Amino acid sequence: MNVTLNKTDAVNAVLTMEVKKADYQERVDKALRNFKAKANIPGFRQGMVPMGMVKKMHGKAILIEELNRFVSDELYKYIKENNLNILGEPIPQDSQNAIDFDTQEDFEFSYDLGFSPELAISLNKRNKVPYYTVVIDDEMVDKQITSYRASYGTYNEADTVEAKDMIKGTMTELEKSKPKEGGLVVEDAVLMPSYIKNEKEQAKFIGAAKDGVVKFSPKKAYGDADAEIASLLKITKEEVANHTGDFKFEIKNITRYGEAEINQELFDRVFGVGEVKDEKAFKEKVKELLAQQFVADSEYKFMLDVRGLIDKKAGKLEYPETFLKKWLLLTQENKTAEDVDAEYPEMIKSLQVHLIKEQLVKISEVKIEEEDLRAQARKAVKAQFAQYGMMTIPDDMLDNYAAEMLKKQDTIRNLVDGALEEKVAAWLKEQVALDKKEVSYEEFQKLFA
Repeated sequence: MNVTLNKTDAVNAVLTMEVKKADYQERVDKALRNFKAKANIPGFRQGMVPMGMVKKMHGKAILIEELNRFVSDELYKYIKENNLNILGEPIPQDSQNAIDFDTQEDFEFSYDLGFSPELAISLNKRNKVPYYTVVIDDEMVDKQITSYRASYGTYNEADTVEAKDMIKGTMTELEKSKPKEGGLVVEDAVLMPSYIKNEKEQAKFIGAAKDGVVKFSPKKAYGDADAEIASLLKITKEEVANHTGDFKFEIKNITRYGEAEINQELFDRVFGVGEVKDEKAFKEKVKELLAQQFVADSEYKFMLDVRGLIDKKAGKLEYPETFLKKWLLLTQENKTAEDVDAEYPEMIKSLQVHLIKEQLVKISEVKIEEEDLRAQARKAVKAQFAQYGMMTIPDDMLDNYAAEMLKKQDTIRNLVDGALEEKVAAWLKEQVALDKKEVSYEEFQKLFA
């Protein structure tokens, strides 16, 4: 077999494969023998079908299948062995539709290839890149403490209703202010006045006492929100239209959520028993934690700025536009040529970001070890628990959750990406000059606008 690569320009080429019968015949013969051994054809015992009959009935199909496999294997073997940095997948040229498998024994296959542009990255200490650190102010600390107080609050019984209270009781459908004959009676009904949309209906509940009775209209209270009314009355949405009148709500229980007090119990629940002894130390610890949480954002912004610098230094790169658009049309069934033309500029931007990331990983020579993945998994688990206000997790629990994450292939890919990003960022900070800047949270947010 003879393979030739003809580069038409810097990013396009035609790869031609000349395949002789001797190249593929052994594979075809083996496939025919395997088919013959398993064939079930009426009038013959399994494995006893004459080879001539097998070739006559199935020879062409087997030839096509084995030839396609051979060509595909050799195509990607050539690409790999010659380190061809291609984009997308090779595209067969249209001329291959004219092959006559009944008469031909030697074949020629041609493929269009699109190459990634050459991206040379050169960074040194003359390259200045900003590195932003978010200043944690008292307002941010106070907001976080308010969030902790809400997360670790408790439910308590109340005697009179406030807007955010949860009320439980019995609802009875009325007719002329009396219980409607055959009407709805809803035991253990639950509502919160703050969710009532009509202010007049909501006001009827505010200040009502336990064991008191409130007369109101669910339809007026919730308007067109039939799903909410159905949930309250424990009926289907279709039945709501049959119950648009007044109900009485006999209040059996009033539950109020109270924020946690700023005391030792809260300190222990947030940071672990004995880790914090007083309110001043608590605020310092919260400030320290917020600063740690912003490190990931600072690193992300740093990487964006580095890529922007590389992008600027690289200038306008040449891409195989015609090839890529054709490949997109072939691989995305629902896309039209107009769709591809419209989306192409953004696709190239994303592709260039990907190429820069790949090149940075290559030149930095960073490697990801098992311990890096475990550390990344532990970090991800900590972040998940932190979303629910759980700042301290026992090491054995942390390890167990991390181990479960490492069993999932999709998760592993994300962990690898995260670990690579961190290692590349650390390497880059040694290559360039950091222009360190302290900014407020609001100023930092505006950098992403």
